[in-house]
Amino acid sequence: MRVVAFIGSSGSGKSYRAIWVAKENNIDFIIDDGLLIKGNRIVAGHSAKKENTKLASVRRALFTQPNHVEQVKKALKAEKPSSILILGTSLNMVKAIVKALELPSLSRVIHIEDVAEQQEIDKAKEMRSVQGKHVIPVPTFEIKEDFSGYFIDPLRIFRRENKSAIPFIANKSIVRPTFSYMGGYTISDQVIYTICEHEALTIPAVTEVNRVWIQSKPTGIVANIELILEYGIILRPEALKVQQKVKKALENYTGLNVLLINIKVKTLSLK
Repeated sequence: MRVVAFIGSSGSGKSYRAIWVAKENNIDFIIDDGLLIKGNRIVAGHSAKKENTKLASVRRALFTQPNHVEQVKKALKAEKPSSILILGTSLNMVKAIVKALELPSLSRVIHIEDVAEQQEIDKAKEMRSVQGKHVIPVPTFEIKEDFSGYFIDPLRIFRRENKSAIPFIANKSIVRPTFSYMGGYTISDQVIYTICEHEALTIPAVTEVNRVWIQSKPTGIVANIELILEYGIILRPEALKVQQKVKKALENYTGLNVLLINIKVKTLSLK
């Protein structure tokens, strides 16, 4: 296994550039803040950004908890990665992670200054210190269960080596960690109702949305939708279409973790 370190001070933009650095160096796995990431998917681990204090966050990122370590080691054994990029604020931090997870010695060290201009690094630090935002190198969809209820902001990074090349697009997510001093945010229930109604009515078999109500859970939301469908159609496939369309829209537009979409067909109507 080829192990590469990606080093930069806290808030300098490591996570922001992690997917691009991995792609440029043909690396298929990333370890960042307690998470093991493959491509655009979280494979194992627990995010340090969910801890209640900065000290606990550091401990999580360093893989000091036995259960956490075993979970990630088990995933590494199952996945058998050929290469892995480990993010850290210092070389010693990365070496500590390598030791905790019993990984091979480092084959290369990349510094944030190797891939970013100083102006970009300063801007990233300002985002961290002023706005309290942190980046996780996975799409919003992948972190919803871990971060339901936190500020989540989809972010797309476009990068190309030359004007004729197809731009490389990396999906990332910005979150405010639990220990951030910044406040939270809320989404009006009416917004969720409107999204559910609008998306359901895009399915031709749906003639009317009779009622929508939302249940909030500790890890996400449950949407209940009562429909009037067209007489003569097969109900189950059309209900599944509504489920899929509404779930995708809610996740894309709100960043909320959608646990269930319950569909109730109230009655049928003739067009």
